[in-house]
Amino acid sequence: MMKRRGLSSLLYIALSVGALVSLFPFYWAAVSATRESGSVFAKPPALLPGGKFLDNVSHLNDTIGIWRVMGNSLFVVSVYTVLSLTICSMAGYAFAKFRFKGRSALFGMFLLSMMVPYHALIIPLFKLMAAWGWLNTYQALILPNLAYPFAIFLMRQNLLAVPDAIMEAGRIDGVSEAGLFGRIVLPSVKPALAATAIFLFMYQWNSFLWPLIAVQTKEMYTLPVALSSLFGLSRIDYGQVMAGVTLATGPIIVFFLLLQKHFISGMLGSALKE
Repeated sequence: MMKRRGLSSLLYIALSVGALVSLFPFYWAAVSATRESGSVFAKPPALLPGGKFLDNVSHLNDTIGIWRVMGNSLFVVSVYTVLSLTICSMAGYAFAKFRFKGRSALFGMFLLSMMVPYHALIIPLFKLMAAWGWLNTYQALILPNLAYPFAIFLMRQNLLAVPDAIMEAGRIDGVSEAGLFGRIVLPSVKPALAATAIFLFMYQWNSFLWPLIAVQTKEMYTLPVALSSLFGLSRIDYGQVMAGVTLATGPIIVFFLLLQKHFISGMLGSALKE
């Protein structure tokens, strides 16, 4: 008994140290956002909040228009997450529950597409957006990669666990395929939807390379692109940078906390085998 308690104590200590190491950078960034640029890298480092947060945010807004670019990012991410989650859940449903010729080969192609370096797709995608006249528009930021391969894989693996008997009973009762999908299948895989939504939200929120190439005016900048422009200045104001980083992490943390209770069960469902 004493040995078990000792092991448990060591485990909790190790987990506490790991949590401290993981959370300290976020705390340091938040504290630095409340201080002047010159004191951000002071030795020893300042670990208590200052009183310059509002000033840093105000200067940040004057420099890059922080509220405008945050609005752009929130709009793009919200629309992308909803559309991509809809498409990926429908594709996962088709791969999991429908039998059609070439299903395995097509699903294998989706899995193989995850191995293609994203940088190899930039030039063809740029030429396509330019030919359609979509550069520097919201559709250029939202529409590419709506059918996210990993999200399709995640939904497909979770939908395999939905009993076929329930679906057959619904068909016998006269439920349409759309009603079957929306009223029976999706409510039974809410954890998977939550986990997929988190991945899609984080993927688009942190997207930098493609928005940097597709967007040509500051009015269309997303948050990562706008924050990167701070490092092109002759003098870097690290108070502004840390304020921007703190504001940028807020929506991700809030979104995750809202869906965290479904996240683990949704990920565990992806381990189910056909």
